[in-house]
Amino acid sequence: MTPEEFRAAGHALVDWIADYRTRLPDLPVGSLARPGEVRSAVGAEPPEVDGIEAILADLDRVVVPGLTLTQHPRFFGWFPANASLSSVLGDLASSGLGALGITWQSAPALTELEEACCDWMRQLCGLSPEWRGAIHDTASTAALVAMLCARERASDHAQTRSGLAGVGRPLTVYASPQAHSSVTKAALLAGFGLDNVRFVEVDPITYALSPAALEEALAADVAAGCRPAMVVASAGTTGTTAFDPIAAIVEIARRHGAWVHVDAAMAGAALLLEEQRWRFAGLEGADSLSWNPHKWMGTILDCSLLYVRDPQHLIRVMSTNPSYLRSPVDDEVTQLKDWGIPLGRRFRALKIWFQLRIDGVEEIRARMRRDLRNARWLAEQVEATPGWTVVAPVTLQTVCVRHEPVGVDGAPLDTAALDAHTQRWAAALNASGRAFVTPAQLDGRWMVRISIGAAATEQADVAAGWAAVQDAAAAAASAAI
Repeated sequence: MTPEEFRAAGHALVDWIADYRTRLPDLPVGSLARPGEVRSAVGAEPPEVDGIEAILADLDRVVVPGLTLTQHPRFFGWFPANASLSSVLGDLASSGLGALGITWQSAPALTELEEACCDWMRQLCGLSPEWRGAIHDTASTAALVAMLCARERASDHAQTRSGLAGVGRPLTVYASPQAHSSVTKAALLAGFGLDNVRFVEVDPITYALSPAALEEALAADVAAGCRPAMVVASAGTTGTTAFDPIAAIVEIARRHGAWVHVDAAMAGAALLLEEQRWRFAGLEGADSLSWNPHKWMGTILDCSLLYVRDPQHLIRVMSTNPSYLRSPVDDEVTQLKDWGIPLGRRFRALKIWFQLRIDGVEEIRARMRRDLRNARWLAEQVEATPGWTVVAPVTLQTVCVRHEPVGVDGAPLDTAALDAHTQRWAAALNASGRAFVTPAQLDGRWMVRISIGAAATEQADVAAGWAAVQDAAAAAASAAI
């Protein structure tokens, strides 16, 4: 493809994307594709050379029906997965430049703009200058990097000797059972072993980790000959957006020399709002923090920030220095290859740079405050409607609900029947295309998470979603009776 051919095809693609974003509200939110349907549609043989028109037609025919539309105004599933068009332009610029992000020498602009963007985001979130950051793909990778740092601090850099095999006593990790599954995965990949991961009990009302239970777990492990290595504080759990008490966790962990990682994957964006920063009290005492601009903030995937307070420790753990990557300026620059797992990296900072320069942080903040108002409005509607319950505190923009109909005899449904009803109406709602929600378990029982935060979602969309939720639940209850 020549630059001129690219120009023509690029104009056509940008037009298609703009049209797609315009018609989103008229499309079904959830994918209606059946397993194997997309694979069958694209054919078994490699494609022949084709034109951009045919490819765009197949985006409409094959790809869009095979997606859950996370940019849809009635997408209330998992978490906000926004992709602001301003950051899409940054992503396009990154791909078009094709920069090779290996060392500072390979792309000085990539390295230094990433440094600048991380520092700008630090300032916008009200963090002190002690924090230094880099951009990773996801919070799952950030959790693994933090876990490796904790492991090496607790083992006095055992990786340079015999690794965990030579550590005299088990290293232990602590987290809430409400923590994201990537925390457990990171502990396994870092070699701690599932037997050395402790899930600390939570407050039965707030679902936040209990400091007293954490203190007890740490003391018991020390008495048993273990070495506490890391405590993960969830700032906005996946299930209910609960905030673990960071200040208390930091104080307890410090007494035992354990690393504290704050996992704020979705809710970290709330640091952009000064009135929400109290939820993160104690953060300045933690060792690492990760959060994803590619969620609620709206920077297109993938863009996850990992901040540390001791970058030299991070570099010591992650650094490699082969001869073919050395240059005369190594002592003067940041080498991002030593700040994470991959050697190479994309020019992800352009996505933040474009978004901040085109949209501006005040527009982002206004949109987030709108989402908070809409979540409170929805919670009020649910609480005011007979048969409906909000089952967890609404801390930010996620509302956890349960519909509790009565049986034919007028008695409440037993737990098994109620769970089946919850899953049935949620599945029916998602299949209808009217809205998309996420069923999940809380205290061993099924409920439904309604996560508000798509960029296009206004109160009218929340109201339409709430109507669709009630219709689906009523239909499921009638069918069961």
